[in-house]
Amino acid sequence: MGMGCLWGRKKITLYEFVKDKFGGKMKKKVVITGMGVAAPNAHGLDAFSAALRMGRSGIRHIKELEDLNFACQVGGVPENFEAVRRSYFDHEKLMSINDNIGYASVAAMDAWRDAGFDVPDGESEDVDWDTGVILGSGIGGMDTIARTVVPMVNAGRVRRMGSRIVEQVMNSGTSARIAGLLALGNQVTSNSSACSTGNEAIIDAMWRIRMGLAKRMLAGGSEGASPYIWSGFDAMRVICRKFNDDPERASRPLSASAAGFVPGAGGAVLVLEDLETAQRRGARIYAEVAGGAVNCGGQRWSGSMTAPNPEGVRRCIRQALTDAAISPWEIQAINGHLTATYADPMEVKNWAEALERTPADFPFINSTKSMIGHCLGAAGAIESVAVVLQLYGGFLHPSVNSEDIHPEIEAFTDKIPRQALEMPELRVIAKAGFGFGDVNSCLIFKKLE
Repeated sequence: MGMGCLWGRKKITLYEFVKDKFGGKMKKKVVITGMGVAAPNAHGLDAFSAALRMGRSGIRHIKELEDLNFACQVGGVPENFEAVRRSYFDHEKLMSINDNIGYASVAAMDAWRDAGFDVPDGESEDVDWDTGVILGSGIGGMDTIARTVVPMVNAGRVRRMGSRIVEQVMNSGTSARIAGLLALGNQVTSNSSACSTGNEAIIDAMWRIRMGLAKRMLAGGSEGASPYIWSGFDAMRVICRKFNDDPERASRPLSASAAGFVPGAGGAVLVLEDLETAQRRGARIYAEVAGGAVNCGGQRWSGSMTAPNPEGVRRCIRQALTDAAISPWEIQAINGHLTATYADPMEVKNWAEALERTPADFPFINSTKSMIGHCLGAAGAIESVAVVLQLYGGFLHPSVNSEDIHPEIEAFTDKIPRQALEMPELRVIAKAGFGFGDVNSCLIFKKLE
């Protein structure tokens, strides 16, 4: 059966289709009970929520990029994070926590406490066998490799590197560190799927809980701030170079004057939990992770390493709807991938086709990247926290710098908030991530009913 049949000629809803497909047995509900975020425009949920409502940018001029002769000399980096990190960890732990692992670890500890748990004593022998973590990055410990490993190896000083290097540069360093901090004994792994990393981690965690293999999972993504991470994108000429003297205007998703994405860094973690377990312990529930899907366009048709196959994008959206058992008309808002590149108009058109909705009845669509830049492997996680905060708080944040809507999507202008909208009626938001390599992800978040 083609996807169009689900809500087309047969006139049945996705809910009815999924209910029939599963023999009337609905899947175990997965809810969010805690969150933590270290974003370029704020650290912590209250500050981040306020920044979103205000449309506050975290994009600033970065002197190091100017000194290194980058064309793009702006970026989104969490402010004063060195002081934040030192307030969380003692000297011994700081020796093995670089930026990437630091953002992830701080966000994880914040999320754990927000969910109502205590950070365990490091001397305790107890292990939480019911909880795991899936948290990845796009590029990871490149700064440690460039600043420490390569110079010391080239200088013949391998024996002076110490024993903490491996855990900072291995791809699973983020999840491994968090497992140690919180004594987690379920699945502990790190994924990497470019810009879809954070979304994919949440989806994988959701499925593990649904299958009854864990009661709760921490999921998210992180990315360090380093010219060694961003240099390749600067060489590709895909990051913004036209607003070096006006950083807060540099990230311009959906705009006719968009000039490329702004590189960013940070981390975010969500605590996912099965509904029964959460209710049994009286946990606060922010929202339900109703469904999700991942796929790849195969780099065919117009898809490539850097551009999405439109059919792959549309299929991913429809599969997420099917998994969530909701109809396209239930989507009230979309938090897009929307990076401020030529792909933005194509993304909006793909959403319209996938949802079978016209500009007149299209959902609202916004871009968190307009305020924080593109945080690469952390993007999906930080933006998912933004989505949940909007659902929980009943508002939609603005897409800043989108005053000149791209002419190809001018018909959608009224659906792009340029200032915060109070929307207590918000019930369903879709979150997208379309990454390097033609990989796609889509999440459906709902208010718990």
